[in-house]
Amino acid sequence: MKTLMIQGTASNAGKSVLTAGLCRVASRRGIRVAPFKSQNLSLNAAVTKDGLEIGRAQALQAFAAGLEPSVAMNPILLKPEGEMQSQIILRGRPVARADFHGYAEYRDRCIAAIDDSLAELAKTADLVIAEGAGSPAEINLMERDIANMFVARRTDAEVVLVGDIDRGGVFASLVGTMALLPDDDAARVSGFLINRFRGDVSLLEPGLAMLEARSGRPTFGVVPFMDDLGLPEEDGESVVVRNGPFGSGHGRLNVAVVRLPRLSNHDDFLPLESDRRVELHYVTRTQGLDGADLVVLPGSKATRADLAWLRSQGFDEALADHLRSGGRILGICGGYQMLGARIEDEHGAEGEPGTSVGLGLLPIETTFEKAKEVRPVTLRIDRADQWLTRAGAHPHQEVTGYEIHCGRIRDLDPGEAVGLFRHGKESTAEGTALGPVAGTLVHGLFENDCILESLLGDVGPAPVAPRLGLDGALDRLADVLEASIDPSVLGRWFVGSR
Repeated sequence: MKTLMIQGTASNAGKSVLTAGLCRVASRRGIRVAPFKSQNLSLNAAVTKDGLEIGRAQALQAFAAGLEPSVAMNPILLKPEGEMQSQIILRGRPVARADFHGYAEYRDRCIAAIDDSLAELAKTADLVIAEGAGSPAEINLMERDIANMFVARRTDAEVVLVGDIDRGGVFASLVGTMALLPDDDAARVSGFLINRFRGDVSLLEPGLAMLEARSGRPTFGVVPFMDDLGLPEEDGESVVVRNGPFGSGHGRLNVAVVRLPRLSNHDDFLPLESDRRVELHYVTRTQGLDGADLVVLPGSKATRADLAWLRSQGFDEALADHLRSGGRILGICGGYQMLGARIEDEHGAEGEPGTSVGLGLLPIETTFEKAKEVRPVTLRIDRADQWLTRAGAHPHQEVTGYEIHCGRIRDLDPGEAVGLFRHGKESTAEGTALGPVAGTLVHGLFENDCILESLLGDVGPAPVAPRLGLDGALDRLADVLEASIDPSVLGRWFVGSR
């Protein structure tokens, strides 16, 4: 099994998206390719068909490679629960919560999971495109790092180093990274990719020549800035907070997503971000709700802590004012649980044990259990007349999504509110709606066109050009990479081209 590894000079250099694009390039050339990231630090998780958690980026890369996502592609997922602690997901299942020093106790188990996963991929893949994490040149962490050069050594990988020129300082970051790597690791780096460039590439040529003279490595390509692909990203770094006013709102739906401190699964909102009928703001202050038609409380990795933050910022009163002015509210997963009467966590599933009083906008209560519910779901729309608008969604229509949660919902007054959906096989109710307030445990609902159009049905017809979709976006990304990267290098990486 051949391994190509994409490492970066920093977090958010574009490694995840470039790896996905290269997986699509290889797949289109007939290569049996699989993605891999040994350790992922992210609250943006995906669910495999067998109910296991991996990073969202690896699920996207699997799709790009034409594969079903599996835990072998991301054996270690760390989900931050605060500044100092993370939940450890090993081969798709939670095993512990630990700080940095406590995590070291799991090193042997993590290495075994990495080796098992690579062996599993080797059974079906001729090429693995591995993604690094952060930077390989964090000299204070280098001895403990199991995500970058550790994997490159283990797989005898060729390493390509990516720098983000849009942030500035790309030449210094590439040369500096090479200078800090041990000689044996630096020897694995075959060349560079410069990512997110805007402008005339010829203006870079003097710098590229000096970069090669300084480092002894060529630049394989300069990839242009692409901000309209609508692809899910690994973490929330791309989420831009905007507490300012909405536009005129004519023919558009104004959506305010509360940017919780421990926001999870932010890719729920990609279909809204990419729809021209929507003006979507991520907000951290109550004034950010002014002019919103819909306020969304998103998923959270620490629901009770984020609920306390909401209150400390005055969002409880602001949400009540929003409803009085005719607005609507939607809660997703943790946000849904916040809308209820109370949240009980006697086992400390998400932090300190205890009970929190909810916002009281839905007649439900949540009890956290030790076991986590992780599964893909197929639902049937139950009451289309109780969805956020009336157009687009019809009773009994099927929709798909996924659940990742510990909280169990109990209806306090089943006669007062109605369920949004029914589980396809179980026929049990899911979600709650009461007037202009609705909530669901299910992520990924806006990927279903009927739900999206139900939400947007009041603001005008669907765009003339259909959404690009994942396949279209990945093909476009692959086209750009093939045009941007030296063809001889691509031919060497992907032997057996068209």
